[in-house]
Amino acid sequence: MPKQEKGKSHETRPVSKRAPSWCKYQSEEVEALIVKLAKEGNSASRIGTILRDQYSVPLSKPITGKRILKIMKENKLAPAFPEDLASLLKKAESLALHLEKNRTDLYNRRALQLIEAKIHKLSRFYKKEGIVTASWKYEPKIASIT
Repeated sequence: MPKQEKGKSHETRPVSKRAPSWCKYQSEEVEALIVKLAKEGNSASRIGTILRDQYSVPLSKPITGKRILKIMKENKLAPAFPEDLASLLKKAESLALHLEKNRTDLYNRRALQLIEAKIHKLSRFYKKEGIVTASWKYEPKIASIT
């Protein structure tokens, strides 16, 4: 995997594990918001962004004691396939389509190799954890979730 050297501008997580004093929501209210947003079809990362931007909830775990995905699993709203692996598959599929049209694009051919390496690494982890079935295999031409 290539080393991340550039792009150090990012948000830093708060040091405190407690909910901030300025957050006006209680645990039950945040859980209800998460369930409502999940029923609308939003992913866990999208729910976190909506909670941060629209409801001023910085992190759900200090307030509720649980992560967003765990709350979604408790209410049977969690996706069957991991979100990060699905987004990598989608990215690899679009890049493969680009490379079919542009066969001499060597930079993006290397980028596809890096994405596929990430897919293989993540799939090994999810198979070991039992999140993805042991028989699931990434096939570069098909790049499907099934």
